[in-house]
Amino acid sequence: MSYEELDRVGVIERVIEKRLTQREAARMLGLTSRQVRRLRRVYEQHGPGGLASKHRGRPSNRRLPSALRGEALATVRSRYEGFGPTLAHEKLRELHGLRLSVETLRHWMIEDGLWVPRARRAPRIQQPRHRRPCRGELIQIDGCDHEWFEERAGRCTLLVFVDDATSALMELLFCESESAFSYFAAMHSYLEQHGKPVALYSDKAGVFRVNKKEPQGGTGVTQFARALSSLNIDILCANTPAAKGRVERAHLTLQDRLVKELRLRGIGDVEAANAFAPEFIVDYNRRFARAPRSEHDAHRPLQPTDDLARIFSWQETRLVSKSLTLNYKRVLYVLDPNEAARAARGQRVGIEEREDGSLSLWHGEHALLATAFPKEHGVQQGEVVDNKRLSEVMDVIKERQRKRTEAKVAKPSTTLRKALLLRAGAHRRTSPGPSAEDRP
Repeated sequence: MSYEELDRVGVIERVIEKRLTQREAARMLGLTSRQVRRLRRVYEQHGPGGLASKHRGRPSNRRLPSALRGEALATVRSRYEGFGPTLAHEKLRELHGLRLSVETLRHWMIEDGLWVPRARRAPRIQQPRHRRPCRGELIQIDGCDHEWFEERAGRCTLLVFVDDATSALMELLFCESESAFSYFAAMHSYLEQHGKPVALYSDKAGVFRVNKKEPQGGTGVTQFARALSSLNIDILCANTPAAKGRVERAHLTLQDRLVKELRLRGIGDVEAANAFAPEFIVDYNRRFARAPRSEHDAHRPLQPTDDLARIFSWQETRLVSKSLTLNYKRVLYVLDPNEAARAARGQRVGIEEREDGSLSLWHGEHALLATAFPKEHGVQQGEVVDNKRLSEVMDVIKERQRKRTEAKVAKPSTTLRKALLLRAGAHRRTSPGPSAEDRP
C-alpha cells in the first residue's frame, strides 16, 4: 500500500470507532462524504487491504503491444548491440519505422539487460599509488583556469608544478592560457631554480602529446615534448585526472587560499600575481609539504650546452628553394646570398620563433640572414586551435575584427570612391561654363 492509502486506513478506522464524523474525514482526505461511506463499507468487508488500489499489479490499458516490444528488443540485440537508448531509438525510428518513445525503449532495454543505467554501474576503482621516494623524480604539472582575481580582473590560467614525493609546490605561473610558450616560461623558471627533474606527469592535452592517431605531417611530438627531450627530461601522460591527484588536490587548495591572499593584498593583474607567487610557495610548502622517503634529490644540474633560449622556442623546418627563399606563416623570406645560404639551397633549415614573434634561421650551426615579404591573402585558411587556448584566441580575433571595421569606416571602399569620382565628373560636365563676354 502507498502512504496515501495507509493514511486513509487510519482515518477510516477513526470513523468506524466514531472518533471522527464522516464530514470531518472527507475534509481531511479531500473527498466527499459519499466516498467516505464507500471506503467504510469496503473496509468493513475486506479489511485494510480493501483500500489498496485495484489497478496495482495489473497491466496498463494503454500499454504498447507485446509484439512491438519483442521486435524492438530483437532488433537492438541483433543490430545495435552496445547502443544507448537514445541512439538506438533514433535508428529504430529512422531505419525500421518503429514508433515508440525514448523512455519506453530505455525501460525495455534495462529490463531485458541490454542497458545498465549509470546509477547501477559499478564505480570505477582508482587504486592508490605510493609516492615516488625522491624529490625531483616525478613532477606533476597542470593548468587551472579560474577567477583568480575575482571581480578585479578577468579569468586567467595558473600553471602548477607539484612534486610527487613531497606534495610541495615547485612552480606557479599566471598566464593567459595553457600554451606551449606558457609552459616554456614556467619550465625555464623551474630549471633555473631547481635543475632538471627526471620526468614530468601531465594530462593528455595537446601541449604535451599529439593526440591524432595518424598525423598527416610533422615529427609526431609537440614543441614542449621536443624541448624536454633536448634537456633529457621525460614526460608521462596520465589516463585519468585521479592519476595525478596531487596536483588536482593542490588546485582546490589554491582556489581557496591563493584567491583570498590575492584579495587581501589587492592584487589584480598577472604581473603582480607572478611577483607574489614565490612568497606564497614558501608559505604553502611550510604548511602542507611533507618529507620525502629518501634524502636524495633527483634533480640534475643544467649543462653548459643547454641553451634554454633556443630550446624553449617554437622550432620548425622549411625547404630552401633554388632562389634562396622559404615560406613560413604566410611570409616569404629571402635569404642573403652568402656562403652559408648557398650551402642550404635545396635543403631544410631550422626556424626558431620566440614568444615575441622574433625569428632566427639556422642551417646546422650557421645563422642565416633573411628579409621578410608578407603575403597578402584575402581569405585565410582556418587554423587549428587547442580548446584550452580558445578563450585567448577569441580575444585576439575580436580585437583584429574591431581594427578591420574601424579601418573600413575610416577609409571608403573602392566602389564608393569610384561612385564619388563619377558623380563629381558628371557634375563638371553638366555645369555651364563661362560666357563669351566673361572670357578673357
